[in-house]
Amino acid sequence: MKPVFIAGPCVIESQEVLDEVARELVRLRQELDIDVIFKASFDKANRTSIHSFRGPGLEKGLQMLADIKVRYELPLLTDIHESYQAQAAGQVVDVLQIPAFLCRQTDLLVEASRTGCVVNIKKAQFLSGLDMQFPVEKCRESGATDVWLTERGNMYGYNNLAVDFRNISDMKQWTPRVIMDCTHSVQRPGAAGGKTGGNREFVPAMALAAKAFGATGYFFEIHPDPEKALSDGPNMLYLKDFEGVVRSLI
Repeated sequence: MKPVFIAGPCVIESQEVLDEVARELVRLRQELDIDVIFKASFDKANRTSIHSFRGPGLEKGLQMLADIKVRYELPLLTDIHESYQAQAAGQVVDVLQIPAFLCRQTDLLVEASRTGCVVNIKKAQFLSGLDMQFPVEKCRESGATDVWLTERGNMYGYNNLAVDFRNISDMKQWTPRVIMDCTHSVQRPGAAGGKTGGNREFVPAMALAAKAFGATGYFFEIHPDPEKALSDGPNMLYLKDFEGVVRSLI
């Protein structure tokens, strides 16, 4: 199975950031002959603080994503946090992503599955790979024909994550497309004084380890200047460094 690369900014910040990232993804797709999906969130409903930036919202965010799809001919992925968002988002994007903390929410999974989109479920930080059998079954029994799973680490004490790469092999029992979230897996949740910290220096190694364990996709949050990003900056890759990581994986 040819690997898929999912990449983009954590949240929609501006049209300029979306365009800059999209142009680079198109260049890499053409130069390296890779399958690329553009990722960005219209609303980050799970921020640490109520004062944190969440994004432009459903209507404006989906319009901005639709513009990216038309102008750059990139398939799209976005995440949903509420059941009512599924139908509207499903008319714009190709992949609906279920956030890790919500992967057991039956109504959310059912509504995503009814859209006809690919459903990508992130494994919860409190579950094993084997536990993901049941979210997959919920989706398939609700009409989803293509369900993906994503590994993003498990809680390891307070404010930290650890990755058990055996989860990749375990989840391949339930679906052939198992993705490694190489940037969220280096987060330090809530460890930066009201926001999430992280260690982006470990991202390339996380990707290579996942490849060794049989991952069939890779998820990266990338940004032209992560130090100024409005969400997840500490664990995001610099856009300029993304090509080197992709080349190491192909």
